[in-house]
Amino acid sequence: MAVKTADVLLVGGGVMSATLGMMLTQLDPSLKIVMVERLDHVAHESTHGWNNAGTGHAGYCELNYTPQTESGDVEIERALAINASFEVTLQFWSYLVENNILPAPTHFINSVPHQSFVWGEKDVEFLRKRYELMKAHHLFKDMVYSEDPRVLNEWMPLAMSQRDPMQPVAATRVDYGSDVDFGSLTRNMVENLKTNPNFELLMNNPVTRIKQQENGRWSVRIKEKHTKIVKTIDAGFVFLGAGGGALPLLQKSGIPERKGYGGFPVSGQWLVCTKPEVVQQHRSKAYGKAPIGAPPMSVPHLDTRIINGKPALLFGPFAGFTTKFLKKGSKLDLFGSVKGNNLAPMMSVGANNMDLTRYLIGEAFQSHQERVQALRNFYPEAKEEDWKLAKAGQRVQIIKKDENGKGKLEFGTELVASADGSLAALLGASPGASTAVQAMVDVVERCFKDRLEGAGWKTKMKEMIPSYGESLVDDEALLNTTRQRTLATLKLV
Repeated sequence: MAVKTADVLLVGGGVMSATLGMMLTQLDPSLKIVMVERLDHVAHESTHGWNNAGTGHAGYCELNYTPQTESGDVEIERALAINASFEVTLQFWSYLVENNILPAPTHFINSVPHQSFVWGEKDVEFLRKRYELMKAHHLFKDMVYSEDPRVLNEWMPLAMSQRDPMQPVAATRVDYGSDVDFGSLTRNMVENLKTNPNFELLMNNPVTRIKQQENGRWSVRIKEKHTKIVKTIDAGFVFLGAGGGALPLLQKSGIPERKGYGGFPVSGQWLVCTKPEVVQQHRSKAYGKAPIGAPPMSVPHLDTRIINGKPALLFGPFAGFTTKFLKKGSKLDLFGSVKGNNLAPMMSVGANNMDLTRYLIGEAFQSHQERVQALRNFYPEAKEEDWKLAKAGQRVQIIKKDENGKGKLEFGTELVASADGSLAALLGASPGASTAVQAMVDVVERCFKDRLEGAGWKTKMKEMIPSYGESLVDDEALLNTTRQRTLATLKLV
């Protein structure tokens, strides 16, 4: 059996692995890095343009990041953290653009205003309160708010046309929001990585076994789909960045930290319009409030999308129930992930989330007419014939043990790493790709701690991410300096 050696093995050809590969290559170009992908292209699962919302998640418009408590208070702490994380992402992308590692920004990111849009007295009151809290913080100082239908008609004419003039409405807006083609971004990063003689990309090679050796290194077996040739990669560090496929791979690794983790898969669909006369009337990402019982990733939004340079409008997502962990996965994925160490948490989550399950099944069986009716909350004049249904990607929400040993459903992303730092996996969904850079900084800090303590790596980190080691949430002057640079470099203003 052929054996390859690598300093770093990246499992999965999506935005997470590409970001980590790019970061480590910048820190030390001599590192031998191998990326393995089970499909015949990189960025074809969650990272693919139509498989995600394309929102540069910064907390500007996503109302699920600012929940309202039973007492009526609005919590903005998560939005602050997500915004600061996205600023880190923008800094890294700016560095890559400035150094001609990425192409012109419009190939992967475009300026699209971010708006929150609500109707009804109760939700208007919530948005007003949210705005007042967020506007007071320097991260959101440029946010504007209006309840004036004339102003909202300028911001989102499709949403306001033929709307009941007596209906209370409100919206917030940040002009320098962004639409990101994560597929294009990832493909460009991988193409650049391939110019490094120490980088190797192996496609059509699913991982069949992961085992740690006595010397601490990892023996990872892959099997080429067409030739059936089996190879072993001897790696010093393994990163599992395979989206929904990361959980089964983490379980195969056998590390103690894997215990108790399970996954709750959710599928998604979009309504898509490419009719120019409609698309041209809406240029924003307008997010509303999620229906009661819906998972946070199902917050409805009417979005401008620019994928491979072509504009379109998207509405959704419409969630659905599935047992697949990947779009091109198996219906047995969920059942195969049930182990003795996560059975109790998964059973607990299943028993306590029947409303969610019923909601997802109901979503899956909606008719086209029913989906367009939901769209008309955002676009009252929407015509059924202008919109087509498109499949989005699969997402696997994290299930983990709570303090009582039972299970709880986690919405977000989570890094799981072995105690010795030789293996790490990224689990979860939204905000996902938008916080990829901060997530990979966390991987470097936890798994390459000794190297990072040296002056060389720290200096390079500061060059790539000028705010590294400091808090954008606390330091307004630093935020102003870094934001001014990134908005200009990435042409978001």
